[in-house]
Amino acid sequence: MKINTVSIVGCGWFGLPLAKLLVKQGYQVSGSKRDKEAANKLKKEGIQGFSLDLDHHKFNGQCVETDKLFQNGVELTSELESEFKASLHTHALVINIPPSLRKQPNGYLKRLVYLKSLMADHVYQRVIFISTSGVYPATGQSMTEGDAVAHSPSSNILLQAESLFLQDYPTCVLRFSGLMGPARHPGRFLAGKTGLPGADAPVNLVHLDDCIGAVSCLLSKEPLSPIYNLCASAHPGRSDFYSQAAKCLSLVAPTFGEEVQVAKIIDGSKITKELGFNYRHNSPLDMLDKC
Repeated sequence: MKINTVSIVGCGWFGLPLAKLLVKQGYQVSGSKRDKEAANKLKKEGIQGFSLDLDHHKFNGQCVETDKLFQNGVELTSELESEFKASLHTHALVINIPPSLRKQPNGYLKRLVYLKSLMADHVYQRVIFISTSGVYPATGQSMTEGDAVAHSPSSNILLQAESLFLQDYPTCVLRFSGLMGPARHPGRFLAGKTGLPGADAPVNLVHLDDCIGAVSCLLSKEPLSPIYNLCASAHPGRSDFYSQAAKCLSLVAPTFGEEVQVAKIIDGSKITKELGFNYRHNSPLDMLDKC
């Protein structure tokens, strides 16, 4: 079956421009914001906006408990239920929920478990789960999709999150490297800092344009592997990259000491080899003009 309807949970820095592109490509797109007023504004972009607060179990401002929404697998009939189905029970679902593990280490999995209960037993043609290259350890080696391991508490949570959907739905996990793009210029990240380690450690970055393009690719191609990395092919050293990035914004360049930092190199080539996806931005240094 052809995918015609797509729901995006999380229409923020990445999800909103993704939704706009998918609308242009002819998909019927639903998108969530936590705030109802912000969700209503999505209509101007041709997006069916809905508010979804996974912390407080609210859909369009109303508290939604799954045991009341679904009873023994039989859907209840109501205006809320009709809105709910149109918003979340689509052909494809893109799950884009920032982990925020430093602020709320336990909140991420709780949000995803609740979202999964809302998905229930709906038959999706495709679920795309946005994850991160934080699942890979720093060993100094090139990391492909099979190299993920729970090497820290945060990586353990991230892998649990992926498994929640891989085990029960036709899911493709897309692991983003460090993100660059409009309103996310890396020149601010390390500007003015001194004595930093890992001057020669390679950076792993990807531009917003390629994140959007990759999801569009995953919606239109098949068959898919369960997991793909997304990372530019060039990996300049931290000192060269962040010094140049700071200068682009006329900020004080960071300085690096002699301390060596064991790093990793994310291999983002699998999606190109299997699906013919072409990165628009393969050099992080060149991306600095696109932020």
